[in-house]
Amino acid sequence: MSERYAILLRHGDYRQKAKTPSALQPYGLTEAGKEQALDAGRELALMASDQGWRLAPEVFSSRQQRAWQTASLVCHSLSEASGLTFRTTEDEALAERSVGALANLTLAEIEQILEDDPRHAPPPADWKSDSHYTLPVQGAESLMEAGDRVAAFLKRRFGDLEDRHPGATAQIFVGHGAALRHAAHQLGVLAFGEIRQLSMHHARPVVLKAGADGTWSHHCGDWKQRHSLETAMD
Repeated sequence: MSERYAILLRHGDYRQKAKTPSALQPYGLTEAGKEQALDAGRELALMASDQGWRLAPEVFSSRQQRAWQTASLVCHSLSEASGLTFRTTEDEALAERSVGALANLTLAEIEQILEDDPRHAPPPADWKSDSHYTLPVQGAESLMEAGDRVAAFLKRRFGDLEDRHPGATAQIFVGHGAALRHAAHQLGVLAFGEIRQLSMHHARPVVLKAGADGTWSHHCGDWKQRHSLETAMD
């Protein structure tokens, strides 16, 4: 396999419920988020031209509205800027870490439910950002499991890229910050200690290169440096 490029985009700014894990929240982009997504499409058109990439016309996104909406707007502005046609394909494999049956509840509500349930011990104080912790409810997964799911999807889509889109050398994936960072770790791009230190800017590309030998590396695009006291909700 020749070198391929995975263009990772975190969704744009959206109407997130306060003090609630992002997970499967169903809300759409804010006006600022829409502009971020349109800007991303224009940026990617220039980046592809500068880098000599042939972009796959299929842009993958998670099924959360914020990611789908971001991908759709990216396709719109990218098509306008490049003169090519792009379309969005949703896939659950790109979803954020699932909190299962506790989806869309506030942190306080989640912790109270676990405290009231005699089957469960209280979660650790930093459970939201603990990469290995899984809430003890149906359908929940750890951040590391989410990253493994996303990493497997990226590898699978690169494995059949030539069959799906002959000649394409780059593929756009729109998803969620924490799941994408953990995927980068699973692919050997980020050290474990870097996962908490970094975040992703809204709708700004981070590009990973998949080498011909199967190894992955950071190619271009800046991770966001997370403030030490910043609460992780993604």
